[in-house]
Amino acid sequence: MMGSLQSIFKIPELKKRIIFTTLILIVYRVGGHVPIPGVNAQALLEYFQQAQRGLLGLYDLFAGGAFKRATVFALGIMPYISASIIIQLLGAVVPYFQKLQKEGEQGRKKITQLTRYGTVAISIMQGYGVSVFLERIGYSTSGQLVVPHPGFGFRLLTMLTLSAGTILIMWLGELITERGIGNGISLIIFIGIIARFPNSIFDELQQVASGNRTLITELLLWVIFVGTVAGTVLLTQGTRKIPVQYAKRVIGRKIYGGQSTHIPLRVNTAGVMPIIFAQSILFIPQTAMQFFPNSNFMMSINALFDYQSWSYWIIYGVMIVFFTYFYTAIAFNPVDVADNMKKQGGFIPGVRPGKRTSEFIDNILTRITLPGSVFLALIAIFPSVVAKFTNVSYNFASFYGGTSLLIVVGVALDTLQQVESHLLMRHYDGFMKSGKIRGRRRF
Repeated sequence: MMGSLQSIFKIPELKKRIIFTTLILIVYRVGGHVPIPGVNAQALLEYFQQAQRGLLGLYDLFAGGAFKRATVFALGIMPYISASIIIQLLGAVVPYFQKLQKEGEQGRKKITQLTRYGTVAISIMQGYGVSVFLERIGYSTSGQLVVPHPGFGFRLLTMLTLSAGTILIMWLGELITERGIGNGISLIIFIGIIARFPNSIFDELQQVASGNRTLITELLLWVIFVGTVAGTVLLTQGTRKIPVQYAKRVIGRKIYGGQSTHIPLRVNTAGVMPIIFAQSILFIPQTAMQFFPNSNFMMSINALFDYQSWSYWIIYGVMIVFFTYFYTAIAFNPVDVADNMKKQGGFIPGVRPGKRTSEFIDNILTRITLPGSVFLALIAIFPSVVAKFTNVSYNFASFYGGTSLLIVVGVALDTLQQVESHLLMRHYDGFMKSGKIRGRRRF
């Protein structure tokens, strides 16, 4: 491992890419501390200390903590992710987008352009919603006014500032993808989540130093944490390989085909998207409670969806299983795979090409998705279990699973896979003496 790390800086191109990526991420982190004009950041931070686990807390997770600080990067990269998800969902039902997905490089460029336009539109709408939300907060618990000078001017300035911040983040992510190492958008989310980890470790050390937790208990918690990370890596890397044989074809004086390959079906094809969908829905009652604090009906609903209750865990897990199948059906189409194999002269040994091949792939995908979805649900629920049965802070418990851990593990493996490919191209050993680090699907 140390030899591979040293080899990284022996390759000039790889060294430049890593340094460039690091500098861009530093710019992103600095921008996450530039406040929006006209907002009392301290008063807003006091409000978020009470509402950090609702839908706004999920949004702040993807913004790297910039939302609760009311900075120019408060929207983070979420508008871009939302636009990407909308375009991807439209690709499953709208013929125009289906055509673009099959047009190769030109279609990809057009989809990227439409995603950018969608990002700008969503940023403007969300910027207006944030400005109205900040004005409605009013006073913080200490009696400070969050927006000292509300009105049309503040709303317009907030819309322009937040939209410009999101467009800048999108541009920085594209720069990393083009001139840096790894997927830029994923790395921006990754660095925002990792930035909370040092403070969480410091809180844990304070628990031991103050005597609230014994050293043995703390070591046991870290062993569980390492085991959870290992399980998440296995879930991310798990694949089912379907063998494929290509028949020999004679074109002119050359012979094409005849080789054997495989179709890698991932155990977790949907990635982190099922958790995001399920969280977005289940956080709605908690967020609505902020607007109806005196409603007995909302209080009973909120108790049902409390993140430490059994009812929440069961509903959350069932929704994750459902959304895993739903998103897998959108992200992977067995009919298209079978048609492409048939056109290229490929077939699965023992399975007739065409409809039988698509049914065979669909049956295997359905079977491997079930254990993958159940394991994904367990990983998503585990932080709430840890927070309930231990005195671990919620910030540190969030790294025991859920969205945070899945994104961190997935992006880290993807980036390591790209670095390893650079090393192997120049005849250096990769990070592993045997085998290779497999990449993952990007959302």
